[in-house]
Amino acid sequence: MTQSAATPLPTPKERRRLREAKSLTQAQIATKVGVTRETIRSWESGRTAPRGRKREAYAKLLTDLTGRPPARDRNRDQNSARQPEPVAAGAIQVEPVAHIAPAAPGERATWPEHATTAPEHAAGPEQPATRTPVEAFDALYTHAAPLLVRQTYLLTGRRTLAREAVERAFQQAWERWPEVAVDPDPAGWVRAAAYEYAVSPWHRLRPAHRQPEAPPADADDRKLLDVLLSLPPAHRRALLLYDGVGLDLPETAAETEASTPAAANRILNARDAVAERLPELAVPEQLHRRLAELAGAEKLDAPKSALVRSVGEKRTRFWTRTAIAVTTLIVGATALTVRVAPTHYEPVPAPGAPISGVPPLTGPERLTAQDLELRRQLRAELSGGPERLTPAAE
Repeated sequence: MTQSAATPLPTPKERRRLREAKSLTQAQIATKVGVTRETIRSWESGRTAPRGRKREAYAKLLTDLTGRPPARDRNRDQNSARQPEPVAAGAIQVEPVAHIAPAAPGERATWPEHATTAPEHAAGPEQPATRTPVEAFDALYTHAAPLLVRQTYLLTGRRTLAREAVERAFQQAWERWPEVAVDPDPAGWVRAAAYEYAVSPWHRLRPAHRQPEAPPADADDRKLLDVLLSLPPAHRRALLLYDGVGLDLPETAAETEASTPAAANRILNARDAVAERLPELAVPEQLHRRLAELAGAEKLDAPKSALVRSVGEKRTRFWTRTAIAVTTLIVGATALTVRVAPTHYEPVPAPGAPISGVPPLTGPERLTAQDLELRRQLRAELSGGPERLTPAAE
């Protein structure tokens, strides 16, 4: 199921750039469209897409911001989608960005073994039009899953949780495959879902996650992993995306659902924390290299794509049947209540009130000793008397 072509929209990154070019906040855009700020943030990150009248209002607002009709993000040519987007003349300039210098292109895309020929944050291998949804999903899984498991391990420090997060992310992608298939960056969509699941605070309540896992074998790897896990989750994620995966600053901010200055400050604070405990990693290029080495040192293999799809489909069927059963139970309980409920109002009888002048109801008094003796004598005499009385003439 694809979105309607009557209301085309720019890419999520372009939506964010247009808003920042006019120095507008997400709250101001939400007020104009008639939605919440969280909804605008989700639209700009690509997690969800507007529909219906909200989509038309959002597209009209973006048209007013750019002064020209928005390009169709669903039907644009593959080659033009790869070209860098122009920066508007009125785009805001973030002060901390000047302090974050990207590494050399040859070093930024270097990741551990099983890395693909393209960077991990690319849209994935080209998919011919003749591919079925299953083949396209398997190609994306083969392309992104092995490396994504290692990246998630750096984010959580837990091997089991890293595999589980990636599996859940791809299962969610398979459930929403019509949306993911036309996304400009399917691998980024899955990565964002995996990271969101991995950093969820609810994992702390699970008994299996209360026990620490075995640390890396190398002492330097243990130190680096301890430093990463000591960072706040938001700082750790921003550092991994920028210095590990190699995203640029706007993409990092969009994926973490933060403003560009906030993402820049998180990266700088995380770098300072790492450099304070590991001075040799103060240079971003060295930090990127060590992150790649730490991820490559762990032998984390993702399960087969067919298994991920089947487990996801089973889970979907289970929850669908559970929802149907609960709905049926609620409908049945409601019908039974309507059936046995009274059809008219019956007033409650008034509580009784005491009446004066009437003696209280009493029972027989207790027999005294004389009464008991008399009763005994009467019973004894009657039983010992003549059996039959005969009349006698006088």
